[in-house]
Amino acid sequence: MASWNSVEMEIAYQVLGWLAFFSWSFSFYPQVILNFKRKSVVGLNFDFLVLNLTKHSSYLIYNAGLFFSKAIQRQYHNKYGHDQMIPVAPSDVAFSMHAVTLTVLTLFQVLMYDRGNQKVSKTCISITSIIWLSALVCVIVAWPKHSWLWLVSVFNTIQVVMTAIKYTPQAFMNCRRKSTVGWSIGNILLDLTGSLLNFVQMALQSIDQDSWVNFYGNIGKTLLSLESMFFDLLFITQHYLLYPNKKEESNPTCIEK
Repeated sequence: MASWNSVEMEIAYQVLGWLAFFSWSFSFYPQVILNFKRKSVVGLNFDFLVLNLTKHSSYLIYNAGLFFSKAIQRQYHNKYGHDQMIPVAPSDVAFSMHAVTLTVLTLFQVLMYDRGNQKVSKTCISITSIIWLSALVCVIVAWPKHSWLWLVSVFNTIQVVMTAIKYTPQAFMNCRRKSTVGWSIGNILLDLTGSLLNFVQMALQSIDQDSWVNFYGNIGKTLLSLESMFFDLLFITQHYLLYPNKKEESNPTCIEK
């Protein structure tokens, strides 16, 4: 089993991991609080929420599987080498569990609060259905041969794809409304911080091990950080440069959709 070469690097890795966990985890709360204060979810794209739940559920399956399952860890070492460290930290598992919980909570807010005429699109429903049916097929294929590493890698791939897709409806919605009212910028700033910390954390492990397997052995985590940073910068541009300081009207349901 691989071990750390530097105690300082290991401590920095764990500290950065938990800082990323708190940044990413806290990023869910500004939107929940904003919804609660407004008693409205108008301006929050429902497709984003549904796709986000699929994304985080898939990421939880991957992180929990690789972190807890000895069988999957053995298959990982057989593929990438027994001198390589498992690229999933406790903070990754904790974040995934928290993300699923908060996304479900936000979906409950959609059911409770004013949502205007917004609804989940047929395209989103189709994409989500195809993703989970495909995942079920992969489970059936992997089961006889116990191809567990391949199976959790499928879920890792799903979360990468969903990360690329999930932000698109919200970005287009902001563009169409010429406003980011109802979409919390606090969420984006914390998400960007978490993504940067996560990327630096992976770099530290690679430097300590003198190997870049950590990046391509967990390509999903690498792409997650890069994709999140790209979209976070896009939303920051929309909020502060393209559609700045647009005041919400007294009745949030009157906002142009």
